[in-house]
Amino acid sequence: MKPTTENLSNTTFYHLKNISLSDKVCQGTACFVARHLNQELWKQAERQLCKIFCLGKCYAAPATTQEATLPKIEIKSSQSIVLRRIQNGRSLERYVEAGGYRVLKEVLQQKPSEIIESLRLSNLRGRGGAAFPTWKKWQAVASMQADRKYVVVNADEGDSGAFIDRFIIENDPHCLIEAALIAGYTVGANQGFIYLRKEYPQALSILSEAIKEAHQAGMLGAYIGNSSFNFDIEIVVGEGSYVCGEETALLNSIEGKRPTAHYRPPYPTQAGLWGKPTLINNVETLANIGWIVENGGEAYAKIGFSKSQGTKVVSLNSLFHNPGLYEVDFGIPVRTIVEEFGGGLKTGDLKGVIIGGPLAGIIPPDLLDTRFGFEELRAIGASVGHGGVVAFDQKTSIIELMHHIFSFG
Repeated sequence: MKPTTENLSNTTFYHLKNISLSDKVCQGTACFVARHLNQELWKQAERQLCKIFCLGKCYAAPATTQEATLPKIEIKSSQSIVLRRIQNGRSLERYVEAGGYRVLKEVLQQKPSEIIESLRLSNLRGRGGAAFPTWKKWQAVASMQADRKYVVVNADEGDSGAFIDRFIIENDPHCLIEAALIAGYTVGANQGFIYLRKEYPQALSILSEAIKEAHQAGMLGAYIGNSSFNFDIEIVVGEGSYVCGEETALLNSIEGKRPTAHYRPPYPTQAGLWGKPTLINNVETLANIGWIVENGGEAYAKIGFSKSQGTKVVSLNSLFHNPGLYEVDFGIPVRTIVEEFGGGLKTGDLKGVIIGGPLAGIIPPDLLDTRFGFEELRAIGASVGHGGVVAFDQKTSIIELMHHIFSFG
């Protein structure tokens, strides 16, 4: 069959289409600022025909697809929410032992409006970058009258420096599945999609197995928990494109269209996947849902600071003495994250910190006392974003860093 213009357009859009990821070197921002740790490896990265911008291994940068080390994972918050089960084991059996799917069974006895009210009281905001109030999205989709609705999980964690979503999926996949089920019940959707980046092949294998386990246990499919609720989940794997992290581009990609972003309105909550009302949340946002429903929105709102409620997981890059994942309370100074949790840089004096992805501003050392919060970081031109914390030393030129960032994507 002769290729269509649309198919050719899609093929040329993705930079990892039909590309094997074996023996590749990451060229993301965390790896760029750590290139002096392994110059030969970085030379190999520069010779690669395909660009790979984040493997979710920023704690071991410069990283390769063969890198198998694991990061330090610590809870530094007053209440563990996102990371509370991440080291328990990822099987369905271990998840249920830790109380998993109990919340879903309780939700199925409640009115959807009660779940949305709990989210409203919690003031949970999206953890993917925009920080939009989560309850408003859920309410918007729930209020729409349509023959079909969808829940889409944005697992295209493309911001260099961030790797929290990867470790939620790989170590606590049923948490994500349960949250998607709660979302589906609340907004009136019967089908979910998880859009997963190709750069996370182990996450794909683990998530596929978890979905199979959930089906076998009667937690996915028809008559879930002996109720009238039906819901299923399909995984869609991206082919390499930073822009697919934007929700309208992501929806186009799922539909098989050229994944370019489009103007809003209409918003996906009104006309999303195949023109139907669609709820889109990222992985870490959904990882908060079970705790909120179980403990109440008011309890969640008491954690945090100012207009930033709950906790946030930050991902520290390889130049720190203590790289890894840390669940922290909003409101602590950025300096605490950098100097106390991260232990400062092992490679020399700090020159700057990028929090929230490649498009966020650089935080210089004299602004490290800024409190970690959505509005507080925005006030200095920075961002909470996805929570990636990429610190760099004096060996990185700002001009070279800017050139790298503008070539990103």
